[in-house]
Amino acid sequence: MKLRKWTIWLLLAAICMVIAAPTSQAAQAADIRIFMNGKAIESEVAPYIVPKANVTMVPLRVISEELGASVNWSSSERLVTIKGKANKTITMNSGSTFATVDGARISLGASVAVKAGRTMVPLRFVSEQLGLIVNWNQADKTITLLSAVIDDTPGSTSPPVQVPDPEPIPPGTGSEERTELRGAWVSTVYNLDWPSQSSYLNPVKQMGEYISLLDDLQDMGMNAVFVQVRPAGDALYPSQIVPWSKYLSGFQGLAPNYDPLAFMIEETHKRGMEFHAWFNPFRASVDTKSDLLAANHVVKQQPDWIVNAGGKLYINPGIPQARQHIIDTILEVVNGYSIDGVHLDDYFYPSNVEFADDAAFKSYNTDKIKTKADWRRSNINAFVRQLGESIHKAKPQVEYGISPFGVWRNQSVDKTGSNTKAGVTAYDNMYADVRTWIKNGWIDYVTPQIYWSLSFTAARYDTLVDWWAQEVKNTGVDLYIGHAPYKLGTKEAGWQSAQEIVNQLKYNKKYTEVKGDVFFSAKDIRNNQLGIKDALRTYYSK
Repeated sequence: MKLRKWTIWLLLAAICMVIAAPTSQAAQAADIRIFMNGKAIESEVAPYIVPKANVTMVPLRVISEELGASVNWSSSERLVTIKGKANKTITMNSGSTFATVDGARISLGASVAVKAGRTMVPLRFVSEQLGLIVNWNQADKTITLLSAVIDDTPGSTSPPVQVPDPEPIPPGTGSEERTELRGAWVSTVYNLDWPSQSSYLNPVKQMGEYISLLDDLQDMGMNAVFVQVRPAGDALYPSQIVPWSKYLSGFQGLAPNYDPLAFMIEETHKRGMEFHAWFNPFRASVDTKSDLLAANHVVKQQPDWIVNAGGKLYINPGIPQARQHIIDTILEVVNGYSIDGVHLDDYFYPSNVEFADDAAFKSYNTDKIKTKADWRRSNINAFVRQLGESIHKAKPQVEYGISPFGVWRNQSVDKTGSNTKAGVTAYDNMYADVRTWIKNGWIDYVTPQIYWSLSFTAARYDTLVDWWAQEVKNTGVDLYIGHAPYKLGTKEAGWQSAQEIVNQLKYNKKYTEVKGDVFFSAKDIRNNQLGIKDALRTYYSK
């Protein structure tokens, strides 16, 4: 923890040194741009650098207004008084090399100055005293200012956390009935949908990319996003349990100087869209290169929990403490952010690979379950039930849903299964007994991944929608259908036209049980393959 603390301070010092690098004031004035929480800030006076002091000066009015602080400038006394949201009072005199903060005297790197009728203050001082996170991008000559709540407890090493937006009105409440859900999965693993690799360590670019993504999705008629906030045992938010995701910076454990999750929730809610936090529960790493993992990653912290299966690392669902660890990481988000839902995908036990859990079966099979397959299903059932209970105890309004593989069981194996010939099934290969979850009301919604066309004989789309609609009927569990626009243009039967997706949406109208649709993934509808973006916009606009 001490090493981490010093690393944070060194990074902050490096940022300030870069911002304050000696240069021509006139040249820099025309180049430097300021962004506050992703929004470009316009000012009559550009920020500039005081050469001898090596300090960047910024307009006081702009910063104070964006932070909601009250400001008073006494021209007779040449005194600035700032009162922040936490009733912190800051005073600075023009020409003085110190300021007072709640009566305490603090040295300044450069004095308050008046330029073109505007009061200018040192950036570092303002950032420390008014709760700003500062990032300097040398290539773009941009200063990013991000509002934050900073833990100033002595000895604290917690990263800054952006203030979450207010609690949203729970979906389905109020006088208006909730409309059908139209969502897209936003994959962060491998930087598939967001953010791009070119945006690493550039919060402004990452914010802009997410805003553009939302604009595109809303233009198509989407009203919800399912954003992958835990790609592989890590986090896209400041966590006390797991490390920062490498998909934000290129290096796992490196903080991005803002809270991506808080930002995404705020931008999503601004548009009246739902934000579902998507977690990969048991995937620990996409490969076996543990030397590239952060010191606080579960693979290094709890190696006895980890199973290498098919060249990827998984957290063993058979170990109760490991399951609780995952529940704790999810509750950290439930309690800390105004999300609309918790969403899990189908990463339970991996399918079609050997999973070495004989030792766990021997140690933790306290109920003496006869077969390992049934024991594995009991582990997943326990996890699904306990997680749901924990979520609803913390915040009853947060929805809890799971997106299982599209075929529960084939009829050839179980007469109550679907009339399909799938090579993999949720029940038999991933040990996900979705029927039990639905019948017991452990989940609020289910989103089966029905990633086949209406003409794919082994697992027809319509056959599976029929089966799932009957499965949730009269249970109170909502059914959203997962669609596969990523298959458009492939050689698999039925994917040679975007009309396939439209026909699937029309078919869903047969059932009142189908409450909406989710598309995998955002990039595959945004890139307009075979005209899918236009087709969805047209369909949803009717």
